[in-house]
Order: sequence, then C-alpha cells, then structure tokens
Amino acid sequence: MSEINPQIENSWKEILLEEFNQPYFTELRSFLVNEKSHHVVYPPGKYIFEAFNRTPFNKVKVVLLGQDPYHGPGQAHGLSFSVPDGVPFPPSLVNILTELNNCYGYGIPFSGNLYKWADQGVLLLNATLTVRANLAGSHQGKGWETFTDAVIKKISENKSGVVFLLWGRYAQNKKVLIDLSKHYILEAPHPSPLSAYRGFIGCKAFIKTNEILKSSGQVEINWAL
Repeated sequence: MSEINPQIENSWKEILLEEFNQPYFTELRSFLVNEKSHHVVYPPGKYIFEAFNRTPFNKVKVVLLGQDPYHGPGQAHGLSFSVPDGVPFPPSLVNILTELNNCYGYGIPFSGNLYKWADQGVLLLNATLTVRANLAGSHQGKGWETFTDAVIKKISENKSGVVFLLWGRYAQNKKVLIDLSKHYILEAPHPSPLSAYRGFIGCKAFIKTNEILKSSGQVEINWAL
C-alpha cells in the first residue's frame, strides 16, 4: 500500500492530503498490507480509488453512497453498486436498474458498469473501500469510514448544489456531515431485495436528481447505460 497516494486523482490528492497523513490512515494501510498477505482483498489495489479517479473533485455534482464493495470474485472495481463489463448484476444493482427503467424506459442494459455516470459527475462512493473476499463488511471499523466521512465533509464544505443520494439507513446516517443550506438530499430505502419494494422501487431518484440539477442551473445526468 506504499503506492496508495499516487493512485488517487490529483485534485482529490490535494484536498485529502491531510487525511493521508493522519495516524488512522497509517494504521489502515498497515491493516491492508497484513490483510493482503493472508487473504484475497477486493477490489484490486489499482481500483481502490477508482471512484475518485473517474470523478475529479471539481466535477462532483451527485454523490451516491454505498456501504462496502461487492465481495465476490470480479465484482468490485471501486465504484459503489457498479460491476465491470460482463459481470452478472448483483441483486441491488438489478433493482437500481429496474427503477432506472421505470423512470426513463431505457430497458435493462447489457452491462452494470456505471462509468458513464461517474464520468458525468456522479461520485459512486462506498463508505468502506475494501473488503475481504466472500466476507461482507469485513473491513468496516478499520479506518475507511473516517476517510470517507472526511470526503463527504470536504464536498459539503467546498462545493454547493450537490445532490446526495442516501439509500438505506446506513447512508442516511451520513446526513449529519452535509450542510443542508448548500446541498440537496434524496432519501430512499436501500435497493437490496430486503427493502427495494418497501419504497426504493418507485422513488424516482433519477428523475428527481435531474430536476434538482436543472433547477439549480447545472447540466442534468444522462443516466442511460
């Protein structure tokens, strides 16, 4: 993990430099070195900061917050809810794409790769950026949440008019980090099969996001994949 800093896009590296130099991040780095020596860790190292590399700080206008990466082989590539081309859709992603189809009638795409969203300013941020293979939540409480909370605070403090999509209780607990006088929050149940049909399906999050962006003079997201 000694190469961790150069692998994050320059605007983020600059704004997060103080976080990389904090003791908690040194401990996190040591944990990951040890974890990788004994276990398979997802995503691969070069993709840990992929959300930041695809969406530079100055381009962020939507934040879609997830919890931790997918823990199956080949699924995680650094963007919340996204999978690489050719990888079957996990259940939460199926429900996200179902709601997207409900909103715009795009149909279900062939790929669950959400790079097109990221490239338009949708920061696809997981609260925890790594996970042990086949063990959901295994890297929670190791320091990543401190780091990603700082990311949310930096966005809140240094930008305005950002739409935060908070799906599920875990994401909604991050509201305390966001200045509601400057930003917008759209809440919905989590898209997992356990809760998707208790309010996520039908929430119109994609349409509402674009309505907010348009009303605040920003370019809308083309959600089509």
